[in-house]
Amino acid sequence: MPSTDTPSKVGPDTRAPRIQPFSRGAVAALPLCVAVVPWGLLTGSLAIESGLSPVQGQAMSLLVFAGAAQLVGMGLIKAGAGLGSILLTTFFISSRHLLYSMIYRQHLARQPKRWRLALGFLLTDELFALTSQPAPGAGGFNRWYAFGVGFTFYLVWNITTFFGLIAGRMIPDLNTLGLDFAIAATFIAIVVPMVKNLAVLATVATAAVLAVLCEVQQIEGGIIIAALGAMTVGFLTTGKTS
Repeated sequence: MPSTDTPSKVGPDTRAPRIQPFSRGAVAALPLCVAVVPWGLLTGSLAIESGLSPVQGQAMSLLVFAGAAQLVGMGLIKAGAGLGSILLTTFFISSRHLLYSMIYRQHLARQPKRWRLALGFLLTDELFALTSQPAPGAGGFNRWYAFGVGFTFYLVWNITTFFGLIAGRMIPDLNTLGLDFAIAATFIAIVVPMVKNLAVLATVATAAVLAVLCEVQQIEGGIIIAALGAMTVGFLTTGKTS
């Protein structure tokens, strides 16, 4: 008698629409991850110097996941600042994410809540830079591509923080080795590819010149002055140049 077992039908691989864009996102993030490595090491070592335990230092990277805010926050902790000062300062440092979220809204408004929460948590300068434009080959915003970018940064950030925590206990004054240049290198790598017209070039140049002048003249609030000046120049030149 012929066997009654019939081979199961093999449908299309439903994983492909997820794995392929996720992998492209992870690969796209790798070049910027190189610059993030020394930044993460510095963050881990500063956590030890500021008096945090290794568990607290790692938890900060796991839960906060914001390089600049973490560095400033740990500096304030080391200086003995109060909780209110720490929260207010880190709020202003991270306020640029409000602008990112306004742009991201068009992509995430119709996404399920779990995706809005996940990508909102993973939103960084690097993720915004790599996903504010359509994903390569996707024809538009792809949430799996964005998740691949964001999760890769999250993973690298926490791994390097872990090794920074170890190095902070073994190598004294790790912050004197110039690892903080990685912060500038990361933002240079993010900004340069986005300079595609004269208006953006004018904005970037204004921010750079004002930031340097304020630093040389030791003017307090130089970052805010540079940011406001650059935004003003960008607003005045947008639409008038191509």
